[in-house]
Amino acid sequence: MPVTVLTGYLGAGKTTLLNRILSEQHGKRYAVVVNEFGEIGIDNDLVVGADEEVFEMNNGCICCTVRGDLIRILSGLLKRRKGFDGIIIETTGLADPGPVAQTFFVDDDLQRHTRLDAVIAVVDAKHLPQQLETSPEAAEQVGFADVILLNKTDLVSSEELERLEHRIRGINIHTRILRTQQCQTPLEDVLDVGAFDFDRIMTLEPDFLDAHHHHHHHHEHDDAITSLSLETEHPVHGPRFDTWMSALLQVQGPDILRCKGILNVDGLNQRYVFQSVHMLAQGTTTQPWREGETRHSRLVFIGRNLDTEALREGFNDCILEPA
Repeated sequence: MPVTVLTGYLGAGKTTLLNRILSEQHGKRYAVVVNEFGEIGIDNDLVVGADEEVFEMNNGCICCTVRGDLIRILSGLLKRRKGFDGIIIETTGLADPGPVAQTFFVDDDLQRHTRLDAVIAVVDAKHLPQQLETSPEAAEQVGFADVILLNKTDLVSSEELERLEHRIRGINIHTRILRTQQCQTPLEDVLDVGAFDFDRIMTLEPDFLDAHHHHHHHHEHDDAITSLSLETEHPVHGPRFDTWMSALLQVQGPDILRCKGILNVDGLNQRYVFQSVHMLAQGTTTQPWREGETRHSRLVFIGRNLDTEALREGFNDCILEPA
C-alpha cells in the first residue's frame, strides 16, 4: 500500500490539501493520519461517525489522530476490514520528515505491507525564500521532498517564481515542482505517484547542472543542502555497492537526508531500486529491464556537506568495467 508523507510549514497550505483529499469525490479510500487533530482544521461537516481516534469522512476516507505511537496506528489501519487505496501521514509544521519516513524501513510488518510512495512538501512561494535563509528545517523539507507544491504562486511575480524554482533545484535536483494556488492540482499528481518514477530519475538536464554549479558557489553556506547525481552505463557490482553504501550511511547518515537510485546490478535482470533516509536503507528489485533498453544506473544523494569527489570515487569502485 502506498504511503505519502506530507510536510510543509504552518500556513503553507497543507490543511487545504488535506481537506481536499478528505472531501472530494475521488472514488478512492485514503486513510489520513494527522499528528494533532486540533492543529489541522478538518471541516467538521465532512465527518460522519467517529470513535476516539478514527473519524469517518463522508467521501469514504478516514482520518485519524496520532498522539503517540505511529506504528501502532498504522498497524491498526492495515488490519481494518475495508482496505485503503493509500495512507497519508501529515507531519507537524516544523518537524523533520526523516523519522516518519524511516518508520517504513524499521518495522517488519510495515515493510511487508506498505511502501513509501513519496514525500510531498507544500511550500509558500512568498515566504519560502525568507524561510530558506533563516530556518534549516525549511531547507530540510525541500531536500526530503519527492514532489513540491509551490503554493500561493499568485502572490509573487513570474521572475521570482523562476528564481525560486532554481533555488529549490539547487537543494534537490530531482524533486517535481507543481505550481499551485490553493493547492489546486489533480490529486493523482500527489498520491500514488511512485516517486521512483524511472523516467524522471533518468532524465536530468545536464545544462541545468552546469548552470547551477557556476551560479551557486560564491554564496553557498557550508552546511547548505545540495544534491549530487551519479550515473553509469556499466553494470554495478551488487555486494560491493552494499558494502560501500552501508559503511557510508553509518558514518555520514546524519548528513545524508536521502539517497535514491535505480541500479543495473550485475547478474540481475530486474531493476534494483535503492533508497535511504539518514542511516536507514532499503533495496528492492522491481520490474525487469525492457528488451533492448539501455540499462542506466543512477544514484542521487541529497544532503549537507556532501563530499562530491569521495562519493563519486566510491560509486566508481562499484562499477564493473567492461573486460
